[in-house]
Amino acid sequence: MNFPLPKLPLENWINAIVNWLEKEIGPFLSAISDFVKMIVNDVIKFLDWIPPWLLIIIFAALAYRAGKWKLTLGTIIGFLLIWDLQLWNDMIITLVLVILSALIAVIIGLPLGIWSARSASAYRVISPILDLMQTMPSFVYLVPVLIFFNIGLVPAIFATLIFAMPPTIRLTRLGILHVPEELVEAARAFGTTDSQLLWKVQIPLAMANIKAGINQTIMLSLSMVVIASMIGAGGLGSDVMSALQTINVGQGFEAGISIVILAMVLDRISQKFGVGKRKVTE
Repeated sequence: MNFPLPKLPLENWINAIVNWLEKEIGPFLSAISDFVKMIVNDVIKFLDWIPPWLLIIIFAALAYRAGKWKLTLGTIIGFLLIWDLQLWNDMIITLVLVILSALIAVIIGLPLGIWSARSASAYRVISPILDLMQTMPSFVYLVPVLIFFNIGLVPAIFATLIFAMPPTIRLTRLGILHVPEELVEAARAFGTTDSQLLWKVQIPLAMANIKAGINQTIMLSLSMVVIASMIGAGGLGSDVMSALQTINVGQGFEAGISIVILAMVLDRISQKFGVGKRKVTE
């Protein structure tokens, strides 16, 4: 049964806005795309230049620092399996996309989280945007970035950036707000400026939450990078897509287990920087 009132032309409005943006800032976005593509390709080439055995040793050293021998042994065995399955190059592409996307998300998200914690009016504006970013189906992000940046690595990074940024913003804000008020008042009583209060009191005490947000951003980046293979991102996600298209269960399992290994290694190592008491409750 049709709704009794005329349909709101929301689709036409959104398309008009996108077309206007594409026309007005298309050249600027193209320049950004070329710059990001250059960086991504250079990083991929550099990691491809490093022998796999050396990269495994580097990750094993990070794993030892994070979780001692069990995590180290698991990292070595897992990466050796990926190498043996001849998925090493695809894993490198996925790793680069995850690291760059998460890094940009953290660089943008931390200041926004701090700003929203220190300004209630700013959070009233940012909060509904974060809700939209977190609840919008991940596939929807692929449509606008595909229009602005065509297919390939660059739209995958921007789509991943949008999808993975909210945890950093929310948990940074949450950590700062959970700093005991008596400590803030004591710091102010000693004459600290707002800048000193932020960097010497609030951020150090909120660090567990901030690190937890960064860890979640890394994990969300990995999940979105796999989905972004639909727009030509490459990496392990493309192997999954190929397996789906050819109904190749074995290929899908190989790519899937490689993604699981990479996710576990990144999660455990990044948790090293988020251990301790995590104040993550609203």
